[in-house]
Amino acid sequence: MDPLKAKFKEKAAALAAEVKSMLKEHGEKVIDQVTLSQAYGGMRDIKSMIWETSLLDAQEGIRFRGYSIPELSEKLPKGRGKEPLPEGLFWLMLTDEIPTEEETLWLTNEWEKRRNVPSHVYAAIDALPKETHAMTMFTVGIMALQTESIFAKRYEEGMPKSEYWDVTYEDSMNLIANLPPVAAYIYRRKFKDGQRIEPNTRLDWASNFAHMLGYDDADFKNLMRLYMTIHADHEGGNASAHTTHLVGSTLSDPYLSFAAAMNALAGPLHGLANQEVIKWIFEMVDNLGTTQPTDEQIVEYVKKTLSEGRVVPGYGHAVLRQPDPRFTAQKVFAEQYCQNDDIVKIVWQIFNTVPPILQSLGKIKNPWPNVDAHSGALLVHYGMKEYGFYTVLFGVSRALGVLAAQCWSRALGFPLERPKSLTTELVKEMLANTEAKA
Repeated sequence: MDPLKAKFKEKAAALAAEVKSMLKEHGEKVIDQVTLSQAYGGMRDIKSMIWETSLLDAQEGIRFRGYSIPELSEKLPKGRGKEPLPEGLFWLMLTDEIPTEEETLWLTNEWEKRRNVPSHVYAAIDALPKETHAMTMFTVGIMALQTESIFAKRYEEGMPKSEYWDVTYEDSMNLIANLPPVAAYIYRRKFKDGQRIEPNTRLDWASNFAHMLGYDDADFKNLMRLYMTIHADHEGGNASAHTTHLVGSTLSDPYLSFAAAMNALAGPLHGLANQEVIKWIFEMVDNLGTTQPTDEQIVEYVKKTLSEGRVVPGYGHAVLRQPDPRFTAQKVFAEQYCQNDDIVKIVWQIFNTVPPILQSLGKIKNPWPNVDAHSGALLVHYGMKEYGFYTVLFGVSRALGVLAAQCWSRALGFPLERPKSLTTELVKEMLANTEAKA
């Protein structure tokens, strides 16, 4: 070990031990206006930003403009399909109004008119080795699209602040329109020998995405409508949403902001978890030698996973304290379309067996499944087994919420985000002052 690395290791170990001890003794004490545990614990539960498009409740789950997922399923226009159109959700998040069928159709047609991916975007993706992770390709594609940013061009020309929202809207609409063909191109290049499929101009946004991916089954198109809707937003505190907000607050345009958000989504503790779930299930199936395990076999495999110091992917959530309504929505879909699928049945068996095990540990605040626990099984049922692509699907959907929110951030004139950081030495001084005053 080199001398600099050795010195850092020594210092880091010492401070980590000191911080752990300090948190154990003083974690719930308030410094300034937050607890010490919040300052060290990823700013958990600190209410410090405004996000107009959705709100996450620990018991009820996500609400888009006040509507639960079941309510959206009932109220949003469905077009020719059986699931709500994501276009309708975007309209709702942007306007706080449920759109009519006519308004939703207008948005479908508008995104179709705006779909125009420059050739250099595909060339940029083609410059990457095929073994590159799909999320890296996706971010590169978004960055290549940034050449089309109206915000960037207008800002360089000297645009007044009163027009920021207008060009943010234009960029957001164009970006959302062009994400499905870029994502589909990545899928076909990486997993289907580069056989690109041209869009079908008669289809809605999510159905056309499914078509360009190579899946024309009507039920899969319904799944894409559902998937694009339930993954669209999850209030502003999650990593990808907060990244969009933070980068956008610097007046980076929507392309740059969304590319940054996708780098956050690619993390294993965020969007990449959806690929980890199905990977873990496949590993369990291989280990047990059957696609029809008993509950007892699953329990033993779960305990084995935990004993190895690993987590059960798809279980637990930073905010939720009940089963994720997005998991429930996918379970309802599966009960209607693919209830006899072996992998789907395993997901349901895990749902019945894992929470009691996690609850018995006594340290888990939320032993219930999140959205990632079910999504992979549905995609596998329809033939999309390439789980390395699942987070890209998540990303295309997440654009709807974070870009609608960015339009609101610019319209409301939100400033540059700049929280105040502390050093551990200053924290100790603050605690000493608190003790002295007590």
